[in-house]
Amino acid sequence: MSPDTLQNVLAAVPLPLVLISQSERVEMMNARAEEMFGSSGIGRQYITVLRHPALLDCVEETLRLRQQRRSRFLTTDMSREASYDVTTSPVELDGWHGVLVCFEDVTAREQAEQIRRDFVANVSHELKTPLTALLGFIETLKGPARDDAKARERFLNIMGREAERMNRLVRDLLSLSRVESEERMRPSERVDVVALVNSSVMTLRAMAAEANVALDVTGHNAPVFVLGDADQLVQVFTNLIENGIKYGGADGRVTVKITYSERELAFRGPGVRIDVIDRGEGFDPVHIPRLTERFYRVDDHRSREMGGTGLGLAIVKHIVTRHRGRFRIDSTPGEGSRFSVMLPVA
Repeated sequence: MSPDTLQNVLAAVPLPLVLISQSERVEMMNARAEEMFGSSGIGRQYITVLRHPALLDCVEETLRLRQQRRSRFLTTDMSREASYDVTTSPVELDGWHGVLVCFEDVTAREQAEQIRRDFVANVSHELKTPLTALLGFIETLKGPARDDAKARERFLNIMGREAERMNRLVRDLLSLSRVESEERMRPSERVDVVALVNSSVMTLRAMAAEANVALDVTGHNAPVFVLGDADQLVQVFTNLIENGIKYGGADGRVTVKITYSERELAFRGPGVRIDVIDRGEGFDPVHIPRLTERFYRVDDHRSREMGGTGLGLAIVKHIVTRHRGRFRIDSTPGEGSRFSVMLPVA
């Protein structure tokens, strides 16, 4: 095989490849390998090009023993941490001996695995507290409080709250899983956003009255149609308004503002914006980039006391993304918060 043919073969492979000769010099690299190590490495000793100790050991053993070896290679690639599975294989072509070093980028796979581990750990942690409480109260009711009617009633009420907390968590997990599975499937039904917002507000008026919160709807009141899933959009508006009442509306006011625009910059066309505005304590904007992460909370203890699962805003983000919309959060400590949903008009 001619050098030009071999170079063309290496160039066609979508993985970084480095060919090292028996004389321990870099014979060839394809373009992806040159991005990692630089084109100036061709012709140099492989030790001065690869430099990673474990990788150098693999190349040395393959050159000496003519056996395939595997290793890991960690580097900063394009301003990001990258992980590679590396295979060094012996090569023989027309009496020419060398080693082919192949780099497989496994960064995305490892990140997905880390996300899965974090998710399992978070779910386990969220379930552990109410389960521990339930088991403790059951043990108490079977023992010291067996004949204490007052204590039994109090413990049963607490157990009911903890069981409901687990039920909310499981329900939100199922909802998040369903939304994620449908995220790439754009809804095709025409629905009236204004009617859905008003429906959500009507559902939550009793909750607002109980919390002594004034709940207002302002702005555009004529029908505005979008391509959407009515149930999911109601879930978005209900979640945001409920959060406003719980965390930002103590003895105050929560406003739902609907704005229609003939040319929304986010979509370069007509759009509708729904703002849920509270005048509560607000929070430091440093939290905003992480608020839509699963189980992330600004105030962990307060959120649990309010019955929050830490999944609500993650669900909102995925639903809005499915509807090709935009979700924005703004907050100033001491001045309240604004949660905005922008949707393209059908």
